[in-house]
Amino acid sequence: MAKRTLAVLAAAATVAASATAIVTWSAAPALAAGLSPFDVPGRGATVPFTEQEAENAATNGTKTGTSRYYGQLSSEASGREAVTLDATGEYVEFTLTKPANAVTFRYSIPDGNGGAGLDAALDVRANGTLVKSVPVTSKYGWYYGGYPFNNNPGDTNPHHFYDEARTLFGTTYAAGTKVRIQVASTAQAPSFTIDLADFENVPAALPKPAGAIDVVADYGADPSGATDSTARLQAAVNAGSAQGRVVYIPQGNYTLYSHVIVDRVTLAGAGPWYTVLGGRHPTQRNLAAGIYGKYNGSGGPSQNVTVKDLAVIGDIRERNDDDQVNAFGGAMSNSVIDNVWMQHTKVGAWMDGPMDRFTIRNSRILDQTADGVNFHIGVTNSTVTNTFVRNTGDDGLAMWAENTPNVANSFTHNTVVAPILANNIVSYGGRDIVMTDNVVTDTVTNGGGIHVANRYPGVNGQTGVQGTWTLARNTLIRAGNSDYNWNFGVGAIWFSALNEAFQNPTINITDTDIIDSSYAALMWIEGQTNGIHLDNVNIQGAGTYALQVQANSQVSFNNVRASGIAQPNPIHNCVGAGFQITRTGTNTGWYADPPFCGPWPTPVWNTTPTTPPTTTPPTTTPPTTPPPATGNLALNRPATATGQADVYGPGNAVDGNANTYWESPNNAFPQSLTVDLGQNRQVSRIVLKLPPATAWATRTQTLSVLGSTDGSSYSTVKASAGYTFNPATGNTATVSFTATNQRYLRLTFTGNTGWPAGQVSEFEVYTS
Repeated sequence: MAKRTLAVLAAAATVAASATAIVTWSAAPALAAGLSPFDVPGRGATVPFTEQEAENAATNGTKTGTSRYYGQLSSEASGREAVTLDATGEYVEFTLTKPANAVTFRYSIPDGNGGAGLDAALDVRANGTLVKSVPVTSKYGWYYGGYPFNNNPGDTNPHHFYDEARTLFGTTYAAGTKVRIQVASTAQAPSFTIDLADFENVPAALPKPAGAIDVVADYGADPSGATDSTARLQAAVNAGSAQGRVVYIPQGNYTLYSHVIVDRVTLAGAGPWYTVLGGRHPTQRNLAAGIYGKYNGSGGPSQNVTVKDLAVIGDIRERNDDDQVNAFGGAMSNSVIDNVWMQHTKVGAWMDGPMDRFTIRNSRILDQTADGVNFHIGVTNSTVTNTFVRNTGDDGLAMWAENTPNVANSFTHNTVVAPILANNIVSYGGRDIVMTDNVVTDTVTNGGGIHVANRYPGVNGQTGVQGTWTLARNTLIRAGNSDYNWNFGVGAIWFSALNEAFQNPTINITDTDIIDSSYAALMWIEGQTNGIHLDNVNIQGAGTYALQVQANSQVSFNNVRASGIAQPNPIHNCVGAGFQITRTGTNTGWYADPPFCGPWPTPVWNTTPTTPPTTTPPTTTPPTTPPPATGNLALNRPATATGQADVYGPGNAVDGNANTYWESPNNAFPQSLTVDLGQNRQVSRIVLKLPPATAWATRTQTLSVLGSTDGSSYSTVKASAGYTFNPATGNTATVSFTATNQRYLRLTFTGNTGWPAGQVSEFEVYTS
């Protein structure tokens, strides 16, 4: 199919038809780069808040620009961009789309006091009137050094920049209200970076249930937080367990110097905005607020525990893996954690079995120094569902079957955003594992969006990857990133058999969208990983490859479609025939024979990385308007299409190689090819090319040019016209038009005299 002349059309038509399909994505291709985790209907957690990104709000501050380079403020931001405020009076202003009486905003301020943290405040204003001055701090962020990290700036390698603050307004503001987060004074901090704001209408505090024990009225717990309430709360819990009564924790902030041990009891608060457990022992730093089940060997697991409607907001400022300073821990069977806010602990819930039928649901896990959740050692029939996770220091949601099998656990309908290290969702070993209907975004480093692995100690044999795994209806956005130890990229979905080969499991990956992957969409590394089946998987955009193959495997692909792959050859494979592919159905855009084997490329999003921040960021910030640009603005930029024939994907049109090309589905006009320039640019000329070989006979393609600044609304830049491509004059056509500012440019093809499809080998865009 390489020559593309009418003379060979009849002979090739049957082959072309069998390998062609119109690709339909879950998200519009032009919107993929800026897609929010809340833009995916039916997947992810149902949350009580409405999220607004700072870079999309009104501001007189400075946008950080987009980056996925480890150590950058942008790379850890949701959506990979934020806004910096570095002068008194600068603000980010959000317009409420629904009534709200509370906000949680994600921010970063520079570190200070030798790593001990810098304290400051930001004003929240509604329609110009001061609502509150909200404290902010760097003491829960800014980690340094190598794993497991510390607070010493002298160890360099700064990361984990962001934290979150929340406040109740004291009144409900209507939709349309302008809410500003504004700098009152830069005397407290030299700059403030705002990532996003989550607005919600928090319901009234829940009253004491009938017949419940009141930890304040009945046991003297201190709701002011001035004194340690651990013993009083423990006594109330023990009484509730013995008497079969609910234990109610009324509105207040309760200081706990150690864990409260729960067994056969319901512990209920007034709501996660009203009942807050926190604190840490002043001298024994391995003791801190938390709710724990009984360990096995100490009378565990605990049974029939319910903890609901409260928050555990700790005071953990470092990562020490030997310290049990988690919001939840121990072992609990037949138990439920419901509507709980977990923040500033080491891990939201680190559960050590054996234990069975444990559920976390309807919860929020924020700003952890390690994992969000880890089902560790013999956890069975347990689940995390409808839970929102953001800014974990390690894996977002994890299972680790260390020496004891994990069986029949599930992660379903969760949203996991910006894990600073490792994966959004992972299971290290396990049998009959389910991961469905999740949305994961913005992996920062050393991990991917979803990971299946025989890795880490104790994961082999009966604890390894076994049975039937169901990975269905997941959406991965900007997932995967570089591994600073390996010095190459990690795929959005990846597989590892470091400890031992997979022992013939069945791993079904179905109805899945992999969008704007930072490096490869799919990756295999470290040992034989058999039994993987992909069905109806859509890959839309990848910074390097569709498939990154570094280990043997046997994989079946049915209806797997890819576009926007940065590299001209969509497969990197240096293991050769040891990676066995079976193809059925319609597969487009990801297959190549032979694949490429060579040096790792620079991903298209990171061709000119900026300097990582220091503990005192520079006083100058990037300009808010794009700098002047020269050369081909479309080179190596993300490209998408309404469809493609066989392996002739849209990435071929922006790869700088005139011998590779995009071709649309045959006999299916109109078809479109779109390039994302990354930001608004002044453009006035497009150069289109076909391969220079003389076998590409002269032809005229009829096309129009459309432009968009937001990837949603398009207008005509150049009306439809015919452009002739003649190999005698370089098979090149130039489209000139009045200068215009656009981020997205789209070619829409309606005819081709040489072949019944749109064809472009190079889509070049210039300022003049």
